[in-house]
Amino acid sequence: MTPGGKPTHRVLELANSLDLNAAGPLAEALNRRLGDDLTLDGAHVQRLGASCLQVLLAAARTWSADGDALTLENPTERMIEDLRLMGMNPMTFLDGATPQ
Repeated sequence: MTPGGKPTHRVLELANSLDLNAAGPLAEALNRRLGDDLTLDGAHVQRLGASCLQVLLAAARTWSADGDALTLENPTERMIEDLRLMGMNPMTFLDGATPQ
């Protein structure tokens, strides 16, 4: 939070491989940014597994419930493909955190 009480806007660069081993560290990184508007930078993602998708969906619900912004920018084609394979609309999967 800024001194005026407004959320700070932060950027979290997502890892190249968001597999089962990355789920814990991803959750910790997100928890450290609670209370701030956050942009997830997907420019390097070459693998998105179900465990990390669950972490991202839980974060979307938390950010939404808290009234903070959580957005995705620069998703790779591979990330978009993995989201589609898991039944998610890549353009809106953070909005409401439900499959489209």
